[in-house]
Amino acid sequence: MAAIEKRTASDGSTSYRVKIRLRGHPVQSATFASLTKAKQWATQTEAAIREGRYFQTAEAKRHTLAEAIERYERDTLPNLKSAAHRRLHYAWWKDRLGALTLADLTSAAINDALHELTKERQLGPQSVAHYRQSLSSVLTQAANVWQWIEQSPMHRVPKPTLPRGRVRYLSDNERTRLLEACKASANADLYLAVLLALTTGGRQAETMGATWAQIDLSRATLQLEETKNGSRRALHLTAPVLALLKERAKVRHLHSPLLFPSRVNPKQPVDLRQPWEKALQVAGVEGFHWHDLRHTFASYAAMNGASLPELAALMGHRTLAMVQRYAHLSPAHTAKLAEKVAAQMVRA
Repeated sequence: MAAIEKRTASDGSTSYRVKIRLRGHPVQSATFASLTKAKQWATQTEAAIREGRYFQTAEAKRHTLAEAIERYERDTLPNLKSAAHRRLHYAWWKDRLGALTLADLTSAAINDALHELTKERQLGPQSVAHYRQSLSSVLTQAANVWQWIEQSPMHRVPKPTLPRGRVRYLSDNERTRLLEACKASANADLYLAVLLALTTGGRQAETMGATWAQIDLSRATLQLEETKNGSRRALHLTAPVLALLKERAKVRHLHSPLLFPSRVNPKQPVDLRQPWEKALQVAGVEGFHWHDLRHTFASYAAMNGASLPELAALMGHRTLAMVQRYAHLSPAHTAKLAEKVAAQMVRA
């Protein structure tokens, strides 16, 4: 029940002190200059306490966004692969909105900050989406785990519209020239690294960070225990790659578990940026990035009749949405299916 007490100060001013006592809950009190506001607060607060909402609101007023980010960085971030990138995102969020309490952190404030980020750093939609997702992770934890807020304000912050996925793959001629340039490179790692990526469709981090413990030469597989989407996956090692790996195994670095260790720091993967760029120049291949080796693998698979579910399995995608971009590359395969369906209809 709420009790309102009228008070008169020595200067003659009047105030109204509200006390709310509900069994099983601590006493809540506040003072107002207006009786109307006192009654409004009493009604709203009592209802919020009965519904279990009030104390979450109180927590939201007690903690700032900076505190929430720092707790997330301490408790959760060290376990994430994207920790380094997210720390950069969180530094920006703390500088921009960190002083706000979680109660004052509105969807509008976050939207405005993202618009400023786009102009300030001239970032594309994908990069802005990463900043948004980093903050969303913190606020989801604050709502669902710490119960510092009742609901994350991110549900009213629209995601940036992302451009259609880029698909650049090597033509037969380009592929031949590039592999020849990589084989002729002074870097001993380049040819095998490129061939491995090109024939497995593995992501750069998956192939360049691979260890010998993941390689099974007898089964011709590279086992990925932790992938981008969190699932296990095995990459098939083709005969040319397998032969090169068997040769490499004879002279592998004794003090590094990595397939491609750096000469400077064997605990880190080798940096192939310079030899890779030089090979592209020698081969005359333009507008091509390392990740496009993965696109090339998927594109060739599609053109050789792989269905979308098969592509998703090969690429390690949980849904078909990410491989939909390759659908146009398999018209011959879909045409055969259409002919089979038509043949059955005609016979019937």
